[in-house]
Amino acid sequence: MTIKPKLSPNFDDRKGVTPSLIVLHYTGMEEAEAALNRLIDPEAKVSAHYTVDEDGTVYQHVDESMRAWHAGHSFWRGQNDINAHSIGIELVNPGHEWGYRPFTGHQMKSLNELCLDIMARNEIEFENVLGHSDIAPSRKQDPGEYFPWHELARHGIGAWPDPSDDDVVKAGGINIERALLDFGYDPRVKLRENITAFQRHFVPEAFVNGHAGEADSVTKIRLYALLAGHFLEPDLNK
Repeated sequence: MTIKPKLSPNFDDRKGVTPSLIVLHYTGMEEAEAALNRLIDPEAKVSAHYTVDEDGTVYQHVDESMRAWHAGHSFWRGQNDINAHSIGIELVNPGHEWGYRPFTGHQMKSLNELCLDIMARNEIEFENVLGHSDIAPSRKQDPGEYFPWHELARHGIGAWPDPSDDDVVKAGGINIERALLDFGYDPRVKLRENITAFQRHFVPEAFVNGHAGEADSVTKIRLYALLAGHFLEPDLNK
């Protein structure tokens, strides 16, 4: 993993807050260079701590000790100032507006290494790696349904559900609205938007089979398993 400085003036003080989250984004612009330039443009007033290009190159924009401006209006588990509580990582990808495509192998390899390093140095728990759509369901779609959360979890980064037989049985009676709020989603957001955000992260096949935004059985089972703490075990040999 190569890290190159491409520093941004767009940051401020965390005011004593220690980061406990990693938030993943896609750049959502047609060209990588334009996205990188925007993140360091003082007029844009946006930034992230890092950007991972499709060739695996990692650019650092803001020191981790400082508050980058990547989350915007957001919420997770009672916290509103997610910028103060997180480290933001952008992934070069044109996004849904400009030809959304799968993330590259080089990109994911560098992201794995970067996340593990950040988590170790900042003592961030594995389940506290989120997508922008998790913390802003009514506004954001990134990193989107093509992002391989399941594979990331195999490296010990982010939670992925591993339902037990008991979970499958009990999930049928779940109050999905209450469960999504218990998991961490924003209570001010419409239920369908929270369901869709959850599915972008944990049930990407819902966007293929036409169940996006619906509280189908797979969504309920995976949510129930996560709340029960039944997570996929990482493969330490990967």
